[in-house]
Amino acid sequence: MAALGWLTPRRRSATARSVLAGEASAEAARKSSQEAPPAKQEEPEFPVLGDDKAAAFFDLDNTVMQGAALFHFGRGLYKRKFFETRDLARFAWQQAWFRLAGVEDPEHMQDARDSALSIVKGHRVAELESIGEEIYDEYMADRIWPGTRALAQAHLDAGQKVWLVTAAPVEIAQVIARRLGLTGALGTVAESVDGVYTGKLVGEPLHGPAKAEAVRALAAAEGLDLSRCAAYSDSHNDIPMLSLVGHPYAINPDAKLRRHAREKDWRLRDYRTGRKAAKVGIPAAAGVGAVAGGTAAAIALSRRRR
Repeated sequence: MAALGWLTPRRRSATARSVLAGEASAEAARKSSQEAPPAKQEEPEFPVLGDDKAAAFFDLDNTVMQGAALFHFGRGLYKRKFFETRDLARFAWQQAWFRLAGVEDPEHMQDARDSALSIVKGHRVAELESIGEEIYDEYMADRIWPGTRALAQAHLDAGQKVWLVTAAPVEIAQVIARRLGLTGALGTVAESVDGVYTGKLVGEPLHGPAKAEAVRALAAAEGLDLSRCAAYSDSHNDIPMLSLVGHPYAINPDAKLRRHAREKDWRLRDYRTGRKAAKVGIPAAAGVGAVAGGTAAAIALSRRRR
């Protein structure tokens, strides 16, 4: 400070303060560089390893597998002469309507249900289960989304149970779950007496709110905490199921589910290419008559919207 003696008192005071500020700043910078950086805030690990109160519930159609399981199954049954070409064309029309209209008209749903039940009526349950194994290899194995399969495996690796939840027949759902190494499946149950299908359902198709009820019942039976569970779906119809759990995921979502997921800050995953995501999907399993059925549905929808 003696070197500053020639300055006036006011200038000497200002200079001293500047020196002091500079030294303090340098000291703070030196200490900061020597200290360990603060720990990075990361998302909690999920799924949580060893959490036996958690499980995962996966929708099937267009979530785990490309297309609709029921129509892949129908294609296999058609190959085995369970029904005629005109029946397959009708199924294709019904599926096209569901996809293009974006709604599931009760009358169309009833027709689809009655058609499917009429096909299996009188057949043995064991026969359909055996055929289901063959159909999986023929039409379904190559349609599993690798990304969704990896999500399911992450839950299994964490020691958690993983269930399919689908409106497809429980027999085919169980085949798919077993082939993928999952815990099991919840699906629509067709009535049988002495191992033979009667052509009736037990209750209603496992669809929409019914899926949520099935998950709730299974969670209660398994002693699960739904706030620690995860659910995955592509469809806005499954919002009731997704809303039940603490970890909802929108997978390959339709427009309504994507919008809802963004509003709720749910996680999204889309494993489709840009082109596929933009298209209205009519499953290849619709087979014979799919093009004609899709065209007819498009025309009908256009007239309806005028």
